[in-house]
Amino acid sequence: MAFQRRTFFTGAALLLATTLSACTGSGSETTQIKIGSKEFTEQYILGHMFEMVLDNAGYDADYTAIGGSSENHAALVAGEIDLYPEYTGTALLVHLGETYDSAMSTEDVYQTVKDLYTEQFNVTLLDPTSFNNTYALVMTQDRANELGVSQVSELSTKANDLTLGTDLEFADRSDGLPALKESYGGFDFDEVKSLDPGLLYSGLETGDIDVTTGYATDGQIAAFELVVLEDDRQFWPPYPIAPFIRQDTLDANPEIAELLNGVTTFLDDEAMSRLNWEVAGNDREPDEVARDFLEQQGLL
Repeated sequence: MAFQRRTFFTGAALLLATTLSACTGSGSETTQIKIGSKEFTEQYILGHMFEMVLDNAGYDADYTAIGGSSENHAALVAGEIDLYPEYTGTALLVHLGETYDSAMSTEDVYQTVKDLYTEQFNVTLLDPTSFNNTYALVMTQDRANELGVSQVSELSTKANDLTLGTDLEFADRSDGLPALKESYGGFDFDEVKSLDPGLLYSGLETGDIDVTTGYATDGQIAAFELVVLEDDRQFWPPYPIAPFIRQDTLDANPEIAELLNGVTTFLDDEAMSRLNWEVAGNDREPDEVARDFLEQQGLL
């Protein structure tokens, strides 16, 4: 989804903006905070939320969606951005190269990532969301019934006659298709189509693909009454989001933790799915959806 942020100042709004630019919680001059995100709906919404809450507190927050997981991680470590929303499961497997043990709890994964990020990157994690936006294999109910599958292990043996639609990263990620094959066996799809995330669910509806990789908080799953196959071997780790922030940024501006933790505390599975659907299903802009939510929670 392409979008632009537009800011208009008139009259009193211009006076307010000028006043805010002269102050911040950390000193008499504006502190600029650069925020990144990945390029899909959920991340757009969260990036705007972080920007709006920090702007409202007097910071000069600047949000830009800058690419995929690797681009955001590299930018954070290099100091090109100060923070971005990341999934703890992605950080564990992709950025740290650690192994996920199904005996690890959500809290275990979070603390492992937090400790290693502090040690290796001088980056810390703020409070996580309660939602778990794990990868999921998704099908229409009719196709799942036709194939007689409800679990990932059942699909693995039938994949050679099927077409998978997925995002650009899944074919190569350490929590993607190669590791899925290693864990479950099979999954030799007849065809793998790399698609824009916005086209994955429509591909299921039109029959262009048989199965797709979705995310647990995607609003389309409930709206289109799709089936999420059970990850019966617990291949995927938990994927709550936390603000990943440079430690030097947080040390200089400690109140950022309270501000952003105030956002993540409200984001459970139901809330995030609803917000995602407002954009994907109702064609609203991510910044508009973000602002409405923050105002409803009394954060703006």
